Amino acid sequence: MKNLTLLGAVLVVVGVIALFFGHFSFTETKPVLKAGPLQINSQQEHTVWIPTAAGVTAVLAGLGLIFVGKRSA
Repeated sequence: MKNLTLLGAVLVVVGVIALFFGHFSFTETKPVLKAGPLQINSQQEHTVWIPTAAGVTAVLAGLGLIFVGKRSA
């Protein structure tokens, strides 16, 4: 079951990244006014927080999948 081992490794990497960074931000640009050639935009910054429990869960699930994948191979 090489697929389970690969999926487990991906989950471990994603979980570790989530634990190290904890959040990510992005900027959204929305048009406010369009009047002929005149255009006014508004930029709004959003921050998405990643719960610590989600990172820990991803790491543990990944380790479990690696264990099961190695055991069944």
